[in-house]
Amino acid sequence: MSSAAPRLPALLEALGQRAPRGMVLGLGRVREALAALGDPHADVAAVHVAGTNGKGSVCAMVESVARAAGLRTGLYTSPHLSRFAERIRIDGEPIGDAALERALSAALERVPSPLTFFEALTVAAFVAFRDAGVDLAILEVGLGGRLDATNVLAAPLCTAITSIAFDHVALLGPTLADIAREKAGILKPGAPVVLGPLDPEADAAIEAAARAISAGPRLRVARAERGGSAGEIAVVGRAGEIAVGRAGPLARATRVAGPGRPALEVELGLRGAHQAENAGVACGIAWQLAGRWPEVERALPAGLAAARWPGRLERIDAGAAEVLLDCAHNPHGAQALAAWLDEEGPGAARTALVFGAMADKGWGEMLQTLAPRAQRRLYATPQGRAAAPLEALRAIAPGEPIGDPCAAVARAIEVAGPGGLVVLTGSIYLVGEVRSALLGIAPDPVVTL
Repeated sequence: MSSAAPRLPALLEALGQRAPRGMVLGLGRVREALAALGDPHADVAAVHVAGTNGKGSVCAMVESVARAAGLRTGLYTSPHLSRFAERIRIDGEPIGDAALERALSAALERVPSPLTFFEALTVAAFVAFRDAGVDLAILEVGLGGRLDATNVLAAPLCTAITSIAFDHVALLGPTLADIAREKAGILKPGAPVVLGPLDPEADAAIEAAARAISAGPRLRVARAERGGSAGEIAVVGRAGEIAVGRAGPLARATRVAGPGRPALEVELGLRGAHQAENAGVACGIAWQLAGRWPEVERALPAGLAAARWPGRLERIDAGAAEVLLDCAHNPHGAQALAAWLDEEGPGAARTALVFGAMADKGWGEMLQTLAPRAQRRLYATPQGRAAAPLEALRAIAPGEPIGDPCAAVARAIEVAGPGGLVVLTGSIYLVGEVRSALLGIAPDPVVTL
């Protein structure tokens, strides 16, 4: 810790002591705390992004584009991979120790009633963004949307929902429509809405919610269709639609076109075919922001190419083999990873899978999706809360139950052999622990919030 922030260790410890309370949904405490601090969120121009998967990637893209346009940015995401400071970023960098100390002091010591871990960090983010004088804040929803602590924004410049899939069903509901309605709680009267590709059931629920509150115009990302003798993607944005696709069957470039806009072609900084759809959502948001800052639209190619989001199809050279880190932690995310392995992986014979998941996730379906893509499988136990039993994993697909994540990766590097690929996935917290070890980062405690 910096000598300029002598109280930060104690404040981080006090923050961590609130983690056992878990996630307590509701907005009353957050609003009360923000009011006591002068409502730091009230004057922040903001974008608010929800979704089962893809919301972090979209936030990273929008932040990169805004920064490329010359704006001073704030970015709030969760959870962290290594350090608490990753959750609050100013101009693309984790918040500095002195600024984090000031923000946490306000959120922990100057509010009328104790906040939960996530509530306190959310309040601290708003304080930090105000103190830093950001032009634009991009906020990722923590869980759901309607009752998430981030949902205190009265008039965001734009809202977005990236995807709807089954996750957190005990809290959000058992159907896609239930989950969609909870996430649609971030929509606001008059604020434009950008939607990623959705199942009809989820789309209908969100459209009904949008109409009920008189939300702003909706833009929807649609998967483009292949056409033409060369197999290129025909990308034409129709009314209310953002069309996305690849420039050709073997091309890495992505094309995005919105209503009345020429196609934008760019090689994305984030890997994976699924990132084309996320880029479509990011472009939709950027087009809305361009009404206030025209330079944002001009910055789209550079910003999308420069975007980075650690732990998402991230490659790390481990010497004898390459390690691919991916934070897929539900069946929808596992399908996206499987698609990447099918398209760009070295094949099952040269791939070793290190898998571990939280017990409350759809780990059986995830493993069934990923196991055929790796000839060797090793099972690990993530930190944080109850994990999927190693023997239960082995019952689904034969593999070595090792437990310790770093030991599992070391064994995977050994069995993958020279030029092989080690895929580490199943849990954000598993990825965070191993990534910290591989890069020599001293991690803060794991908090599964």
